[in-house]
Amino acid sequence: MKSLIIHTLELVKRRTLAILIAAILPTISPLAFADDGTWSLDSTTSSARLFQGSATDPDSVNTGVARVAGKVKLDPNDLQNSAFDLSIYPADEQWGHALSPEGTLPAGYVPDATDHTLLTFHSKRILRMGNGKLQVIGNLTLTRVERSVTLTPNEAYAGPVYGDPVIHTETRKVTFLFPNLSAALSSGSLTPVALQNKDALELSASAHVSYEDFPELLTTIQATNWPAVVQNEVCQTLSTIGGEGYAGPTCRGTVIAVTHHDNCQIITSVGGEGYSGPVCAPPAGNETTIALDLKLLHAGSVPAAATLSGNATTR
Repeated sequence: MKSLIIHTLELVKRRTLAILIAAILPTISPLAFADDGTWSLDSTTSSARLFQGSATDPDSVNTGVARVAGKVKLDPNDLQNSAFDLSIYPADEQWGHALSPEGTLPAGYVPDATDHTLLTFHSKRILRMGNGKLQVIGNLTLTRVERSVTLTPNEAYAGPVYGDPVIHTETRKVTFLFPNLSAALSSGSLTPVALQNKDALELSASAHVSYEDFPELLTTIQATNWPAVVQNEVCQTLSTIGGEGYAGPTCRGTVIAVTHHDNCQIITSVGGEGYSGPVCAPPAGNETTIALDLKLLHAGSVPAAATLSGNATTR
């Protein structure tokens, strides 16, 4: 009799628990079961365009194109739990091997000879605007490397002698505006079910920085060499028998070069003599625009190992 009572009580407990679970589950959003929402930037396809202009014409001159690496965390349930850690630098520089996924440099870091300009952005707040756009507010840090050069013009001259690198850093608050991120967060495209068929997310954003707010930014961008960024670059070395005719590796990819300067004109003289290339007027305005084109790879996807970390170089 006692065992029968115990068995009956166990059945009642199980049924009660099943009823409670059935009542609670419908009220839980599927996003509550999502992972930590961490994404990595695909540095082989992400880029930043740098413009100089004015408030009325912000894209007057495309000063250069930069490579972007880093890490992003998107939490649809809590925007303040989301985070952007971005690193922006010239395509021919090697910052990537030293940067952490958060875009920080190790203490006492000594830059390579190729390292000159680095921009890092760390978000602090994310605001949802009434027009469906998102404002990502954070700190933009400019790192500049300067090296003294000594020239001794004498009979024993063997070239310039470079001194130890000196690192300068400046940080200002900057706001990036994401026009399509709010729709992605609210459309259900980041649910676990949706992520099973979607392992990449493409976003665009822009920030406008006036000279008065960050004078070092405009000066450094103008003084930096910004080579074209090559997306999805693949290089192959073709060997020849005996080594004759070797011309180095053959590379292919999509080149993102500086766009045409609308303030340039081609002036030719009669007969075409004396042509020295396009003549460009100085860009008008003291406002810098950083336009981001980002491709995010979800942590659950399986891309090439080199694209999962901002530390990897692409050459």
